[in-house]
Formats: sequence, structure tokens, C-alpha cells
Amino acid sequence: MTFLCKRISLYTFGFSLALGLAACAGDALESGLDPFAPMVFKEGVTAMPLNPPNKATTQPFYVSQHTIFKFAVDTNSILIGADGVTRYIVILTSPNGNDQVQYEGIRCDSFQWRLYGTFENGAWKENPLSSWRGIQSNVPNRYQAALAQGAFCNFSSQEKNIKAILQSLNPDGFTGQTKPSNSLGQIN
Repeated sequence: MTFLCKRISLYTFGFSLALGLAACAGDALESGLDPFAPMVFKEGVTAMPLNPPNKATTQPFYVSQHTIFKFAVDTNSILIGADGVTRYIVILTSPNGNDQVQYEGIRCDSFQWRLYGTFENGAWKENPLSSWRGIQSNVPNRYQAALAQGAFCNFSSQEKNIKAILQSLNPDGFTGQTKPSNSLGQIN
């Protein structure tokens, strides 16, 4: 009988030891992977576009009643990156008709934007001083905020569906900035 008791206690000890080790293997603090630790952003490689913006796929969008510029995005240039960055070509048109074409990216998780380069003299020129900057919501030319809030982001996460982005950029439903209306709700 004592031999059987020793054997049962040995099996019980082995089973509880294996169960304890299995429980520790999945423990975030034991494994060193804390699921609540902030994620470190690692940006993917960004190549400059090969072509200038295509006039046929350029979509104007409303930014603010306080701006004198016009803004448009080349819908064919929108790239939804696996790194959490949405990249796009934007065209800024001044009141005298001059265009400035830029290749930019928006991060929804941190509400930041980055200028990768500009289209000058028929060629793309990379911006060597490019860095992430906070998106300003309270300036007249707040086009990055309008794009982030109206099409590229779902609150603080990146919109992953290109059809949803294109639908959001529709001028009849774009919500990047509410168009001014009178007291009757009519858009001026």
C-alpha cells in the first residue's frame, strides 16, 4: 500500500509541477511581453510616387470656411500601409491658381502627419528633413485634420477599407469639417 501511495503522490507532484510551469509560460510578466505596454511605432519603407497626380482621379474636399486655399487628393495615390500610415498625394491650390503637390502620410493612432516630398519641375523631390508632426485642428489650412477626421481614420484607428475612404471623400458626404449653414440648416 505504501508503494501505491508513493506512486500517486509522485504523479500528483509531477502533474502539479507541469501545470504550474504551463501557467507561468503564458504569464506576460514571466515572458517579458506586457500586453499593456505601449507599442513602439516602426514605420515601413516609403517610396516616392512614380507619377504626378492624375487629374481624372483628383477629388476636391472641404477644409474650412476660414481658408482661401482649395484642396484635393489624388484618390489613386491613397495607400493604406500595414504600418498604420495612410499615404496620399494632396494638391493645394492658392487663390492665384498656383498648385503645390505634396506626398504625405497620416498616423491615426497618434494623430500625426508627415511630408515625404513635393512634386517640383516635373519630378518628385524627397524631403530630407521629414519628421512626424502633430495634426493641427484649429488652423485655417487644417487639411490633414480634415482628411484624418473625415476619411482616413476611425477615431484613433486607421481605416483599412479603401472603398470606405473613397466613399467618405465624396463631397456630398465629407465630414472632415462641417460646411457652414444658416439657422435653417441650409448650406451656404
